Amino acid sequence: MKRGILFLLMLLSVNVFAQRSNATVKIGTFAPSASDAGFIVGFEGGRSVDPTFSYGWSIDWYHKNYVDSKLVSDFNEFYGVSGGSLNEIRAETNLHDLPVMANMTVKFPVAPFAKVYFTGGLGAEVLIINYNNFENPDEDDLHAAFDFNWRLGTGMIYEAGRFTDLLFELTYHYSQPSWEYEVEDNSRNYKRTFERSFDMSGFMARVGVKFYY
Repeated sequence: MKRGILFLLMLLSVNVFAQRSNATVKIGTFAPSASDAGFIVGFEGGRSVDPTFSYGWSIDWYHKNYVDSKLVSDFNEFYGVSGGSLNEIRAETNLHDLPVMANMTVKFPVAPFAKVYFTGGLGAEVLIINYNNFENPDEDDLHAAFDFNWRLGTGMIYEAGRFTDLLFELTYHYSQPSWEYEVEDNSRNYKRTFERSFDMSGFMARVGVKFYY
């Protein structure tokens, strides 16, 4: 009888754990190949299947103002270096990167109140580009580029409380959205098309807080 009750309690405890959901806020730095390192913030929602495995979704926001050196080089090559400073103004770019992903995480205890974890995800990426108009650099143009993405990472979790974890994470993110940048050359009476490829692949280091409910 006692064994039966104990077995029932174990089943109930596993079932209760399986219903646990979690929400995580992460902040840190991201260094994609397309630009210099910048600030990134993210939110994740998920569910714990057991103490080892969880799954969920995430959305991040990365923002950066920079001068696209590759575009400056293309402009200089085609229009001449005499307009170098103007070409730099033309190549000023304001990026907003929004990766949306489905992810899975596996955790392993390594010490009391501490775990190491490995995580991976797949999803899609929306890149919003605010850039200067070629003919009138004082005017802004807006464009959006899309691509699939993937992510692999590892980190450490410290159990700060019954419903709260603190974490540190190092992740590699891959995505390469691109689009065509068309410039109308009135002096030569034809249009020139530049392909703008944004290599958003790179490492991110973040800290976060996870809440269980």
